[in-house]
Amino acid sequence: MVFSSPIFLFTFLPAVYLIYQLLPGIRSRNLWLALASLLFYTFGQPRYLPLLLVSVLVNYLFGLWLLSGRRRNMAMAGAAVCNLLMLGTFKYLDFFLHTANSLAGLSLPLPGILLPIGISFYTFQGMSYVIDVYRDPREGTRSLGKLILYISFFPQLIAGPIIKYHDVSRQIDERRLTPEGTLFGLRRFITGLGKKLLLANTAGQVADAVFALTAGQLDARLAWLGAVSYTLQIYFDFSGYSDMAIGLGAIFGFSFRENFTLPYTAKSIKEFWRRWHISLSSWFRDYLYIPLGGNRKGRFRTGLNKFIVFFTTGLWHGANWTFVLWGLWHGLFSTLEDWKLVPKRLRESFLGHIYTMLVVVLGFTLFRADSLKAAGVMFGAMFTGFSLSPAATLTLIALLDARTVCMLLTAILFAFGLPQRAAKGPLGDGTAPLAQGAQTLAYAAVFILCVLNLSKATFNPFIYFQF
Repeated sequence: MVFSSPIFLFTFLPAVYLIYQLLPGIRSRNLWLALASLLFYTFGQPRYLPLLLVSVLVNYLFGLWLLSGRRRNMAMAGAAVCNLLMLGTFKYLDFFLHTANSLAGLSLPLPGILLPIGISFYTFQGMSYVIDVYRDPREGTRSLGKLILYISFFPQLIAGPIIKYHDVSRQIDERRLTPEGTLFGLRRFITGLGKKLLLANTAGQVADAVFALTAGQLDARLAWLGAVSYTLQIYFDFSGYSDMAIGLGAIFGFSFRENFTLPYTAKSIKEFWRRWHISLSSWFRDYLYIPLGGNRKGRFRTGLNKFIVFFTTGLWHGANWTFVLWGLWHGLFSTLEDWKLVPKRLRESFLGHIYTMLVVVLGFTLFRADSLKAAGVMFGAMFTGFSLSPAATLTLIALLDARTVCMLLTAILFAFGLPQRAAKGPLGDGTAPLAQGAQTLAYAAVFILCVLNLSKATFNPFIYFQF
């Protein structure tokens, strides 16, 4: 079940919210949200519900061990091994065996394990809980129910954002539903829904069509169109999901931190990662980069630590060398910026935007490609495909109909924050009656457009479901 599906919008969410409102106290409401979250997961992948519950139970038991105060180092090591073993088996075993077969000429059989939805997200949440309890026992809980709700809460279960237990522990115990919070949640949810259905899906149709072309069908125009379209798709797809998760949390009284803050306005790769998938970059900073020594052990060691983090970041995104190289690509430019090999004057000027977007677009081209060979075909067309054939021109015209051009231009404007900045005018604070009425009409219009889109759309899950 995805947020942008009719069954979620018109059956699951209204039923969960109505029953939640009718329940008398916080304990019964928490229990209902936990049960509803498990049902939500079961609807999408029932065979892996036991795996989710085992993950929660394992981290709960290791948390209790840490709270006992005995052999805490052993408990922490055991928790790390169990979580990484689970993630490695279900997400990376086929990849490791395939790589071993290729490098060593072996013929080890591949088990063909189906990737459990959301395993990267709920595993990282479980690990963050145990690590935080190891660092400070006051961060822990003896309530299994609270931990189940924390890890399995359906707004952020499938594709994040990655939430830390100490950020929501007080909200689990006590929270209030207010008209203002509900209105904010609904508007934020509609914003994300519009990003996904109207912008991301339109850009995705163009990107999918271009990346499916062969080398002989591509030219520079099509290749750059596909690369830019995918760069727009992945941003609006994932930030749209995050908006919906934040909005759903607010509807039930929870406050989640932001996960995206206009990353395409960044003037450096370091700034890009302070704005992109903030919950993941914060996780790696707190639980890998800083424990490795961060930037405290000299320039070379800092660069090495960054490459380790970005290698792991790439691998976290998927079991494919394209993801690993994408991570190392970003690690390279982040390190070059640290070493002042990317001029500061460049990063402080408008050229910084161009430099950053070029690195990002090329990186996402590698990220999107099915293989390194396919990525090479795209890069070749982008930089050498200047022989413009009539067939490629017809393909370009077919892809860029009026609606698609309108949606892509709208996506570009919103990705760079231009409408958001324009809204910060005399009526931008939203307090004037005229502004409130205009905002209500705008959100209603977006929702209606989304519903109309759903009536004719095919199944199109979020990109980050595969991670």
